[in-house]
Amino acid sequence: MTYTLSDTDLLTSTSYEGLDTNQKDYSCKIRDLPTEDRPREKMLNNGVASLSLVELFAVVLQTGTKKEGVLDMSYRIIREYGNSAVSNQADPESIAKDLQIPHVKACQIVACVEIGRRLFKKNDMGLTVIRNARDVYDYLIEMRTLQKEQLCGLYLDTHNRIIHQEIISIGTLNSNLVHPREVFKPALEYGAASVVLAHNHPSGVLEPSTADVEVTKQLIQAGRVVGIHLMDHLVIGKTGFVSIQAEY
Repeated sequence: MTYTLSDTDLLTSTSYEGLDTNQKDYSCKIRDLPTEDRPREKMLNNGVASLSLVELFAVVLQTGTKKEGVLDMSYRIIREYGNSAVSNQADPESIAKDLQIPHVKACQIVACVEIGRRLFKKNDMGLTVIRNARDVYDYLIEMRTLQKEQLCGLYLDTHNRIIHQEIISIGTLNSNLVHPREVFKPALEYGAASVVLAHNHPSGVLEPSTADVEVTKQLIQAGRVVGIHLMDHLVIGKTGFVSIQAEY
């Protein structure tokens, strides 16, 4: 029997006799895709709306690294950071450190997001208003699926409208990792009147840890010193949320 392969066909195997079964699974590269399925060609042929968010990131980043292809990198950025977090992060140093990507890639992401922000900035009537913990949860609902624990800050004006969002830290929440200056610095920069914090528990457990409660108490005291109100602190899990302010 004869098999015919086109130049875009790809064969991978880790089990066939005579092949190295210890080698790592092959990571699909853009060059492995049929020409019409490659992000840039897809955009040219079908329009930008035909691209997924991962594909859009791949167009911006252009290339990956020796260890990671651009499609894998784009997927990992969205999976680990979250859509809204990436779109509101203005510090390339933080992105590079948190996601372990080259600084040039982090700068490309921040520059792209900033262009969109400046060209299509919402007017005041379009700003999201936070009235209660449910509003926070609905706004940050994608945090339910993040695989790493992440502390997010929502910075509000005097009318409780979100004027800035920032990822404050990634990793287990504790007083050594979360310093008040990291929480309130963006508030001072953006002229926020209050702050709402939220962090996720990838385990799905909604009950705040002792460290969660202690950090919240410390930040409430620090907020009183600088004159910025810590409005709430939510724990977000796969099945819902808990307000530390209200319950503890």
